[in-house]
Amino acid sequence: MPGTNSLVIAPQWIGDAVMTEPLLRRLQARGERLTIGALPWVAPVYRAMPQVAEVIEFPFAHGGLQLKARASLARQMQGRFDIAYVCPNSLKSALLPFLASTPKRVGYLGEARVGLLTHRLKNPPTGQRPPMVAFYSALSGDTDVAHDRPRLQLDAREVDQALATMGLQRGGFHVFAPGAEYGPAKRWPAAHFTELASKLDVPVVLLGSAKEFTLCEEIAAPVNAAQAGKCLNLAGKTSLAHAFCAIAGAKSTVSNDSGLMHVAAAFGVRQVAVFGSSSPLHTPPLNDRATVVWLKNDPAYQPALDCAPCFERQCPLGHTRCMVDVDAARVLSALR
Repeated sequence: MPGTNSLVIAPQWIGDAVMTEPLLRRLQARGERLTIGALPWVAPVYRAMPQVAEVIEFPFAHGGLQLKARASLARQMQGRFDIAYVCPNSLKSALLPFLASTPKRVGYLGEARVGLLTHRLKNPPTGQRPPMVAFYSALSGDTDVAHDRPRLQLDAREVDQALATMGLQRGGFHVFAPGAEYGPAKRWPAAHFTELASKLDVPVVLLGSAKEFTLCEEIAAPVNAAQAGKCLNLAGKTSLAHAFCAIAGAKSTVSNDSGLMHVAAAFGVRQVAVFGSSSPLHTPPLNDRATVVWLKNDPAYQPALDCAPCFERQCPLGHTRCMVDVDAARVLSALR
């Protein structure tokens, strides 16, 4: 639809934002001009997508409808957009295009949104939901979405300048992203990250949010005590844009199933992703250079992990075998 002005309401998590990229590529390819409405911590993801014409940072916080703020922003958007694609399933995410009187509003059914959306897709049953990339791409109305893969792009000069600011050289370091916003059941143990870092040939940069600084320091401190300067803890010390540059310039990345795992995949960086309580069948790193380590799929691992994937924040059985029993040697072998 050439000449169409489209608004995309972005998901609120970094990994999900990355997984919407193929949808945006499809929309832009058919001539739609794309404006992304995103929360501030997700907005940098869309600035690494060349098909995006504009990013509007929402002044909303987590929780609550914040109806007054949404109505105010909707007034500014009146008449600007022909179509809105609502990626999240929440009621509040569909409010803005409705209040802005956007003529066509596309999204999945959920949270009593029938009146807010003009074009509604049925949510697949929980056990039959496709991988999330295809789930988002289906909002385009296309059916050939099963093989979509996210791609992110940054200007090479921008990456090199950011690396220089951080004292890094392209390809001269590994990145660890040991956090997982959802909960500890998705986190590979800090001691395993420490052991892996001590065995790698070049320095390690640890990335994460400010609240993950202590976790990253727990990993870095023993390594640095034995090999001064081997680990650089940048958790909470870089902008998300600089974190993206570090990932794009890394020799490899090691992570849990997290937002930064999807960022590394979209940059095509060599990576190892450790899965436990979640499933790589649902949110895999879509990257030819990725290796997934998941004991659920290892027939040699006994007793078998009949409990995985449980999708719980904390291990319901209290042992977190799915993560604890992935040793550093296994991940090192996958990296090599």
